[in-house]
Amino acid sequence: MKIKFLLPVILLGAALTQGCVSNKKYAALQSDYNRSLDTNRNLKQSWQVTQQELANSRGQVQSLQDQIASAKSNAAALQDALNKCLAGTNQGNVNIAKLADQITASDKYIQHLVELKNKSDSLNQILTNNLTRSLTPDEAKDVDVKVLKGVVYISLSDNMLYKSGSYMISPTAGSILSKVAKIINDYSNYDVLVEGNTDNVPISQVNIRNNWDLSALRASSVVQALQTTYNVVPKRLTAGGRGEYNPIADNGTDMGKSQNRRTEIIITPKLDQFMTLIGKPAPSGN
Repeated sequence: MKIKFLLPVILLGAALTQGCVSNKKYAALQSDYNRSLDTNRNLKQSWQVTQQELANSRGQVQSLQDQIASAKSNAAALQDALNKCLAGTNQGNVNIAKLADQITASDKYIQHLVELKNKSDSLNQILTNNLTRSLTPDEAKDVDVKVLKGVVYISLSDNMLYKSGSYMISPTAGSILSKVAKIINDYSNYDVLVEGNTDNVPISQVNIRNNWDLSALRASSVVQALQTTYNVVPKRLTAGGRGEYNPIADNGTDMGKSQNRRTEIIITPKLDQFMTLIGKPAPSGN
């Protein structure tokens, strides 16, 4: 992931082309440039931490599913052994009782694992419902919400957020961003990754070199809007750009290109938060 901050470089270049500048102005420009480099490093580190937490969460969910499958297989084997004992003589009565107890314990364990998984799924559904129930029909056309392995993906079309070829947030984006921000703020312990994506049409802008730049700048614009306008704590946020290299549709059609020009807001709950959050009602709000 590369996030480019061009403004300090552009300002420095502009100042140099106009001739010699004072030491004070040069030092100020150099300071701005150094802060941009520090911010870039911090964002990269935050993204790496988020990716690791996401991988850990997926692994824990997969472990639960594997335990459920193993427990079911064990229960089936125990039931088969019990059936064979029942077909034998009374000498197997003691073993039958033990097997029956093991089957009962195994069934309870399976039920416990299923309940844990259902609570995880229910939490994801609460997050999804909180967002989608506040959308108008027109807004819903440009928003896609999915839940995959404990992670909520909110995909927003570029038409909703930006003008064509631009990374500046449009005035019409405020409605949906305010609702997304409310979900993020309601669940304040969750990490949030904002990913920019583009189609494969090369960008032609003086200050944007390619689709990598465009996607990263778009993600950064959304992150900054969430922080400055909607009061999302910035340390929870990560901005990343994937350029044209993460398509979800065929770039050979206009519809496919439109689907690929999207910004994804990824809300990542930790598995140890499922139990506390699922036990209380979703925060109310418009």
